[in-house]
Amino acid sequence: MHSFRRKSLLLSTAFMAAVLAGCGSTGKAPVSTLGGGTASAGQYVVQRGDTLYSISRRYNVSVAQLRSLNNISDPSQLEVGQRLRISSSAAAGSTVSAAKAPAATKVSTSAPKASDASLVSWAWPIKGNVITGYSSSTRGIDIAGNVGDPVYAAASGTVSYVGNGLRGLGNLILISHGNGFITAYAHNSKLLVKDKQKVSKGDKIAEVGQSDTSSPRLHFEIRRNGQPVNPLSYLPK
Repeated sequence: MHSFRRKSLLLSTAFMAAVLAGCGSTGKAPVSTLGGGTASAGQYVVQRGDTLYSISRRYNVSVAQLRSLNNISDPSQLEVGQRLRISSSAAAGSTVSAAKAPAATKVSTSAPKASDASLVSWAWPIKGNVITGYSSSTRGIDIAGNVGDPVYAAASGTVSYVGNGLRGLGNLILISHGNGFITAYAHNSKLLVKDKQKVSKGDKIAEVGQSDTSSPRLHFEIRRNGQPVNPLSYLPK
């Protein structure tokens, strides 16, 4: 138990930087459909494993808004049982069933090329439309797919985490690529690699799933030296 908590803390600190507040995964900071508190009258009761990032993703509010509403100066100090204020509309929105969720909309994949993109040879982790773009709150992109579709390593490297200990990301894989780069692959239905396993770009590492999301998708992140960067500035056009 202690080793699990220690590993979760290290992952949260090293990869999710502020998490995946911030792996969900899927990335852990992230968020799971299993368990968790419920929002009532615009409030949420913090559960074990929750982070501001996971709660913000679940109720579609920003981390900044949650911190402002609850006068939180240190986002890492949430306590189990703590009541957080969230917007009433966000609480109501969380009860909408996946069947009634709006159809995914394709998001533009245009983004300026990063100056350090050539340090790693990149490839898309799955084939599909980008349905959620990169922002300071998403910390990555969501790519639509079907349950069971193959998920590929976006670059060669070593698997640094495999599991579902990060709430909100479901089955998550983290891969270290050198030059300070780490990628995250969240919401998988199957995990096909092991911790410390070496993988090559294009190797099948998982299968697309649907955990804590309204439709099957892969949540994908790239981090450089612990900081989230826009994957679209690194992936091939």
